[in-house]
Amino acid sequence: MQLVFAATTQVSQRVIAAQATSDEVLLESIANNGKAAMHVFYARHNAQIYKFILRIVRDTTVAEDIVSQVFLDVWRNANQFEGRSQVSTWLHAIARFKALTALNRRRHEDIEQNNVREIAEEADTPEMSLDRNQTNAILRNRVAQLSPVHREIIDLFYYHEKSVEEVGEMIGIPQSMVKTRMFYARKQLVDLVTDAGIASSQ
Repeated sequence: MQLVFAATTQVSQRVIAAQATSDEVLLESIANNGKAAMHVFYARHNAQIYKFILRIVRDTTVAEDIVSQVFLDVWRNANQFEGRSQVSTWLHAIARFKALTALNRRRHEDIEQNNVREIAEEADTPEMSLDRNQTNAILRNRVAQLSPVHREIIDLFYYHEKSVEEVGEMIGIPQSMVKTRMFYARKQLVDLVTDAGIASSQ
């Protein structure tokens, strides 16, 4: 009984120690088959990755399956992380690739119908002339009308708060192109929102 308690205590201590470490250090441990580190890494990131994937595939069952695939990849390929970007950026890139691959397998060629983006903070600006619920509904509708590439930029930059550099790394395009897409995405969104009767400060 004492041996079981001692073993349990050791595992708990490893988990507690892992919780205080950075993502980079966790990946190093995972690359060396560190199960406690993998447990902490999953607990730290799985909810955000699930939400990110769900906003792409729009299917909870598919999203849950992809989350499992993503973290299985982390377990298998942690040693491939080279530190050229933040761990969260690397993780989101894996998730994005798998989500888009799943969409292609399901033959959802029109991502626009399955990837409606929300910009929740817009509902709280003082310039809004409609109540929150109505405004959110209009915003969802207008963001859904953006092209897939522009909608993706809006989602990553605003909802997931990624930097221009991170967005470029995740999508695989130069930063200059990210800025160009962001400019046109914002312009289109402002035009669409204005047409809907919502005042904008942009």
